[in-house]
Amino acid sequence: MIDVKDLCENPAAYKESLRARGADESVVDKVIEADTARRTAISRFETLRAEQKEFGKKVAQAKGEEKQTLLGEVKELSANVKAADADADAAQEQLDRLARFIPNRIVEGIPAGGEDDFVTLKTVGEPAQFDFEPRDHLEIGELIGAIDMERGAKVSGARFYFLKGVGARLELALMQMALDQALENGFVPMMTPTLVRPETMQGTGFDVAHDDEIYRLAEDDLYLVGTSEVALAGYHADEIIDFKQGPKRYAGWSTCYRREAGSHGKDTRGIIRVHQFNKLEMFIYCPVEDAEAEHERMLAWEEEMLAKCELSYRVIDTAAGDLGMSAARKFDCEAWVPTQGTYRELTSTSNCTTFQARRLNIRERAEKGTRSVATLNGTLATTRWIVALLETHQQADGSVRVPKALQKYMGGLEVLPLLGK
Repeated sequence: MIDVKDLCENPAAYKESLRARGADESVVDKVIEADTARRTAISRFETLRAEQKEFGKKVAQAKGEEKQTLLGEVKELSANVKAADADADAAQEQLDRLARFIPNRIVEGIPAGGEDDFVTLKTVGEPAQFDFEPRDHLEIGELIGAIDMERGAKVSGARFYFLKGVGARLELALMQMALDQALENGFVPMMTPTLVRPETMQGTGFDVAHDDEIYRLAEDDLYLVGTSEVALAGYHADEIIDFKQGPKRYAGWSTCYRREAGSHGKDTRGIIRVHQFNKLEMFIYCPVEDAEAEHERMLAWEEEMLAKCELSYRVIDTAAGDLGMSAARKFDCEAWVPTQGTYRELTSTSNCTTFQARRLNIRERAEKGTRSVATLNGTLATTRWIVALLETHQQADGSVRVPKALQKYMGGLEVLPLLGK
């Protein structure tokens, strides 16, 4: 949730942030009005409550008829106090409702606009070139016995699949290589829950009432996560974190679920856009002053993984209108997919500043009391990486060369051979 005090002190910055996102900036004025109403209601309640206490002393000292008269007045004053308290609560609820739906204030300088308005920060490596007609990842996956979409659909429906044989081994190899890298950089490995409570989902910044991407188990009022970020964000909810030993870094390994509700007709072939996949997600808690530096580190770790996989890629600074509600800035790493002739997102890393921590009540000790911490997230490996790996490293006969860094995780296998060979 946004910092209401900061918004009231810097309304122009929040309006600019909302304009960059393509959102309605008038909500800023509504929040300021609601905050003023809240302050007025609280002040009235406190004034009446003080009068009630003083009046109580007067009643205690009175006798006889005077006391009976005063007791009548006490009832009226008590009713006024109760009404003022209710007004204060209602004003607070109105303010919370408005503030909860304002997205995070973006980091100054990121591009405005929508999905196509990103800025390319760098391009690394040359797109793969072939002296033969390249096959797409699904055709390759079938030739080497790695992917079975037909039986995935038979068992579970569209956008489900089986990874088998070298396909299953390849995903595990990717995830294990990512985990080893995370361990080298001080991350604590976590196997996270994939079902969470609504307050955890909402606290992370997902709108459970209106987000069509989320699977819900209505009978249990639980939600299937689309990323282990959700569980990791909720891990320290309602806690005070000690950063004396540095940032808290977690690497969450989980299966993820997305309904892909708005993707009808998009990426229907293969495993680019599916309902279920595996992912290793970095999640960091740190003081807000360290958040931008941690964000740069997370991006560097993602690029390190891409280099190990010998993929050509670009890094983009995502435009404000394409950010999720919680992100103040997001970098995407997009790998070249030869048969599509374009770059496709493999990883992203977001700086959520104090937005999630405010919603989940995660703090650190400060000179005076406590203050909200910053949270960041970033992907180190997912099932989708297999798409770029198979297409980039394919050979003329349909077999696939295994990048050197991955070979030890594949039992020394240098080539994914054709099925039966």
